Amino acid sequence: MKILTFLLFGKNEEILLTLKRIIELTPTWQAIIQQDLSACKKQLIDEPVDVLLLSSGLSPEDEREVTDHLSRLTYPIGLIKHYGGGSGLLKNEVYSLFPELLPV
Repeated sequence: MKILTFLLFGKNEEILLTLKRIIELTPTWQAIIQQDLSACKKQLIDEPVDVLLLSSGLSPEDEREVTDHLSRLTYPIGLIKHYGGGSGLLKNEVYSLFPELLPV
């Protein structure tokens, strides 16, 4: 079974920790937290992930810079802009990127 790796990028540590906990309730999903733009961009180069999840607290400039950075990566990556909602919404956002992972 495919393991999905998420990079969670935002400024609110409590929200990022909550998202990580929700994501990792699914056994084949793992999450890494990043709050610094430069470190986030470096991590995307050094350690490919399946999903970049943008969370709260990012400035429009940070969001634009990191999404522009995605276009220069040499691997496919899903982008989720998640600024709130329950765990069901988050799972639906993931399954819209990876419909083949929907439970039967």
